[in-house]
Amino acid sequence: MVRVEQYEVPEGLYYSKDFVWVKIEDDKARLGITDYAQKTLREIVYAELPNPGTEVKQNEPFGTLESVKSVSDLVAALSGTIEEVNEEIQSNPEILNEDPYGKGWLLLIKPNNLETELVNLMDFDKAVEWHKTQATNKD
Repeated sequence: MVRVEQYEVPEGLYYSKDFVWVKIEDDKARLGITDYAQKTLREIVYAELPNPGTEVKQNEPFGTLESVKSVSDLVAALSGTIEEVNEEIQSNPEILNEDPYGKGWLLLIKPNNLETELVNLMDFDKAVEWHKTQATNKD
């Protein structure tokens, strides 16, 4: 885990420029929002997530997060079929603020084009550099 300013960037994940992290688990991918996203949104009060069985497409919205500050689209980092949705997020969205990389995961999907689409995501080193740019531009 590396801190870029006040934002945590864990190793072993892939990252999209839409503030979504991806953890590869065998032939599945777990998705969630980054620490940067949850801190930018501040207090998350509502999450709208799709149902299992729904298809998601890379770079297309699949749900929304509502905070006291704004409503933001959730954009898929990979294409695939949703196998599991973190139901706890819908009843306790504050988990996203408390533990975005653990209990705050959003979806477990079966990717359609994993190897092809992973090249569109940032690995750890690129994500650290990107977070530095984001933090600098935010000031």
